[in-house]
Amino acid sequence: MKVVAFNGSPKSKGNTYQAIRAVADELEKNGIEVEIVHVGNQVIRGCMACDGCARNQNELCVMKQDSVNEWIQKMKAADGIILGSPVHFSAIGGTMKSFLDRAFYVASVNQGLFRHKVGVSVVADRRAGGTAVFDQLNNFINYSEMVMPSSNYWNVAYGTEPGDVTQDAEGMQIMRVLGQNMAWLLHVMHAGASVVKPPKREEKTFMNFIR
Repeated sequence: MKVVAFNGSPKSKGNTYQAIRAVADELEKNGIEVEIVHVGNQVIRGCMACDGCARNQNELCVMKQDSVNEWIQKMKAADGIILGSPVHFSAIGGTMKSFLDRAFYVASVNQGLFRHKVGVSVVADRRAGGTAVFDQLNNFINYSEMVMPSSNYWNVAYGTEPGDVTQDAEGMQIMRVLGQNMAWLLHVMHAGASVVKPPKREEKTFMNFIR
């Protein structure tokens, strides 16, 4: 099995990476491969709301000048997905948000590409705003019919300088427990896949109240 993780921080080995790495270590101990993709240092334009991905039905965003389409296919192929972000004004980092908006919209209008994958969110924070970002990241997972394991507190670790989160004993425990629970859920779902059939996907119903 494989998990792909996305680091939304501009820093390649900053605190967001360290939080992701703590989760990944537990997954790897349980025989699950982890790939970490650095998103936060890329130039990624936000969604243009053109609906080209819905019309074309080719699992691709029409904007092809960046790596978003490659990352969508990595997510499609993976069994699990980790979304990691720092806190920018109590919000997801801008580059990460642009990537998530495009990737998850493509997935949702192309037969639910991420449906029933295991997904988790992790946040690195200096002081406040972490739970707001955690909630924002979880919205993408919940919207996509993914399955989400939990930890023993909100998935937020604290630190300022790169590596500081490793000194947050509670934060590191949260990430370890999250990794253990994610690994357990992945193995349970893999073992049960041939025994219990998933529910049939329903086409999305849209209700507009302004006509």
